[in-house]
Amino acid sequence: MASPQDTQTRLLDSAEKLFFQNGIAVSGVDSVAADACVSVVTLYKHFKSKDNLLREVLARRLSDWTGHWDAAIAAAPSPADRLLAVFDAVETFRAASGPTQWCCFLATASERPIPAVGASDPVQALLETDSRLVSERLGELARAAGCRQPAATASALLLIYNGVLASLLRGLPADPLVSARAAARALLRAEA
Repeated sequence: MASPQDTQTRLLDSAEKLFFQNGIAVSGVDSVAADACVSVVTLYKHFKSKDNLLREVLARRLSDWTGHWDAAIAAAPSPADRLLAVFDAVETFRAASGPTQWCCFLATASERPIPAVGASDPVQALLETDSRLVSERLGELARAAGCRQPAATASALLLIYNGVLASLLRGLPADPLVSARAAARALLRAEA
């Protein structure tokens, strides 16, 4: 008999695979449960709703992504390299994370309506947490790298980062990280 933790992990793995290969809207809880080899009742026992399941998948992805980015920053030899480590993190995260085509946070944002002002939506809260993490961290790293306009540099790097994620979905350019690193280095040279 599987432990509750093993069952929960299988459900999260199945949900992540189905949500981000096939789409969140078209991947029902019945298909997630079947892929995890559990009943729908078991899925609801662990997560209560599809939104809670999605929230937990995203929370796990955010933790994994942050770990990759932390490691890339720690391995970078200079402040400028720490700023550009976001692209190293994309590379290592994609290598470790499985067959999804692009960022699970962007995929989720593209499928869900923006909630009404003041509405409580734990999935939207995680999307905002991811956005804030990337934006604020790039700003901090730009300041540490001595950029003359750290906020503008961080914004430009965020656009390049988002372009990488979109390019991974489109498949063009074939290796967007090469172009992104070159563009980011040119940006930093202009900021020096």
